[in-house]
Amino acid sequence: MSVDVRTSLAPPDGRPDPLWESVVRRVLDVVVSTAGLVLLGPVWLALGAWVRRDSPGPALLRQERVGLGRQPFTLYKFRSMRVGGDDLDHRRLIAAELRGEDTRTDGSTKLHDDARVTRSGRFLRRTSLDEAPQLLNVLRGEMSLVGPRPCLPWEAEMFPAEYASRFSVRPGLTGLWQVTGRSTVGTLDMLRSDVEYVRRRRLGLDLWILLRTVPSLLSGGAR
Repeated sequence: MSVDVRTSLAPPDGRPDPLWESVVRRVLDVVVSTAGLVLLGPVWLALGAWVRRDSPGPALLRQERVGLGRQPFTLYKFRSMRVGGDDLDHRRLIAAELRGEDTRTDGSTKLHDDARVTRSGRFLRRTSLDEAPQLLNVLRGEMSLVGPRPCLPWEAEMFPAEYASRFSVRPGLTGLWQVTGRSTVGTLDMLRSDVEYVRRRRLGLDLWILLRTVPSLLSGGAR
């Protein structure tokens, strides 16, 4: 487990995080992720059994994502899709949103009636329990509790250069866009939220986002 407290590169204005904030943020990451992993252990076993029973394939998905400084890392999550599905529609959706097109269907920007998503996966996504294993990434220091969404490598290649600052901090389990829009927010607005978060990033903002995350999940809607 990494105990490095350097949670960000120097942001665009050249102002590094205060050392005490970096220390407190890392301590909070370790304490919360450890507690979550211990307390959710029995729930993980039940969810994993359901995922495997619902469709062929592993319960836990290991997927390459792009993190701090554009470095790749292996992200953990519960599998919510059938194995071997084609992501072409997803790529087209992201490309359309980056062109500024309105892709909303019934108020959501996510793929409508995605045939790849399993029955258990719909529940996991609606409750965000599919992301619970990312507590492992937080504990390992690859992610933080709060930060930009950890994106896929091909997404990172598509993002315009003006949003590069989102890679100057560790990706997060939750973030500004999750508590202000979730599935109603398209990719461009998500990127704007990421840059705004990096610009305003302080421990107080992280705590506010964490406090807002639970009611945001409970008021729910799929991502």
